[in-house]
Amino acid sequence: MSRIGVVTDSASDLEPAEAAEQGIVVVPLYVTFGDREFRAGVDLSNTDFWRELTAAGNAFPKTAAAPPGAFREAFEKLFSEGCDDVIYVGVGSKLSGTVASAKVARDGLASDRQAHVFIVDSATASMGVTLLAEMAVVLAAQGKSAPEIVAELERRREDVTFFVVLETLEYLKRGGRISPAQAAIGGVLSVKPIITIEDGVVETADRPRTRTKARARLLELLSEKKAEQVWILHGNAEGVDEFAQDLAKATGFPRDQMSVHLIGPSVGPHVGPGAYGAVVLLARDL
Repeated sequence: MSRIGVVTDSASDLEPAEAAEQGIVVVPLYVTFGDREFRAGVDLSNTDFWRELTAAGNAFPKTAAAPPGAFREAFEKLFSEGCDDVIYVGVGSKLSGTVASAKVARDGLASDRQAHVFIVDSATASMGVTLLAEMAVVLAAQGKSAPEIVAELERRREDVTFFVVLETLEYLKRGGRISPAQAAIGGVLSVKPIITIEDGVVETADRPRTRTKARARLLELLSEKKAEQVWILHGNAEGVDEFAQDLAKATGFPRDQMSVHLIGPSVGPHVGPGAYGAVVLLARDL
């Protein structure tokens, strides 16, 4: 049985300790606050990021894709440790240039190794990436080959749903996702937008006008189809435990099988504090 290494990036929001436990290598994206640059998850933890983001006087953070050199180092290290194949599960290519960097790194490897690096565009972000990376680990442990694993990941990524409600439109505005006029109108109307990822692109799923209506609508969206896995994510939001209980009731999915994760430095600048929601892997017939 061949040995397969699994790689992801920090836009998966996978904590270093969890990654180490799963044997997943995480390549960090970069985040800058003014003239200070950090490697997400290496120099700046998820918790420290939120402290920096909300600190008075701090510049708005900017994110940048991981460079090809970081991927080449990760790939080479796994091969040197005895891996026969490497599978990288990356943040959606329409959301970041990180998958493109990984392809450059692969193409720069020795020709006999290039064919043993497999790149999977998750077409999603945050825990949607993580669940696919962890799926790769499970399949590898079952003895599946790298091509078989890639085929299964590409099949199941269609079942990954992502819905998050935002506390404010300010961070979408600062990140250039919406215009200042749209943000101003949303603020006056107390809009709490619910965002999703469709075909690898961030879209607005709905625009409820109060927190209560946003919570109810979010639960509706997340419970429309039967869930196989549920991953709750938030940006230092309050009431996450209560939301988890409500989601368990709405979906019929056991609360003790849900996991709760803090959004990290690679995704956090785009959603802002107070954001919360979930990634659901939809169940499908075999």
